[in-house]
Amino acid sequence: MRVSASALSAALTLLLVTAVPGCKSAHTSDPQLRQIDDLIDKQLPPGTLQTRVIQFLNNRGYPLEPPPDTHTVVTTIEHVDLTTLQPSAARITFHFDKNDRLVTYDMVAVPATGPH
Repeated sequence: MRVSASALSAALTLLLVTAVPGCKSAHTSDPQLRQIDDLIDKQLPPGTLQTRVIQFLNNRGYPLEPPPDTHTVVTTIEHVDLTTLQPSAARITFHFDKNDRLVTYDMVAVPATGPH
């Protein structure tokens, strides 16, 4: 049985989209980034259009960085933990499929720039 590349890509995307929603805070093991991860999980679930992700980031004043390709959006989100009052920041790379729908995102801790 031969499977076309587009069918295989669609199946992989579907697998990723259906597997990720049940995982809370699966994008980081860093407890300082958990609130940022929870925000993204709630507001931008897999399948969200790229234009909606950009609108979400722009509405909150999160700066967009030059992406490595057209199916990627990169930003840095700074946050103050309301429990500890400690600042945290994450560089987030959003990955989209060929239909500009969010597949997943990666988070990396970066130094917070301080109070805003």
